[in-house]
Amino acid sequence: MNITSNMAGNVWKITVAEGDKVSAGQDVVILESMKMEIPISADSEGEVEEIIVSEGDFVSDGDVILKLKQ
Repeated sequence: MNITSNMAGNVWKITVAEGDKVSAGQDVVILESMKMEIPISADSEGEVEEIIVSEGDFVSDGDVILKLKQ
């Protein structure tokens, strides 16, 4: 399952690591846009398989941020 960005912004902080178990609703990445911090949450529980972005990267709406395996 892919977790995607819901807006354009810079990746300010990644709050999980590959191999971490996450639950539905848990914040996994914090984006920064127009001096606001916007959390991106997991839609379901799973294990972080791959983190696609790095802190400081720019993402657009719909870009894949990380992959979860269930």
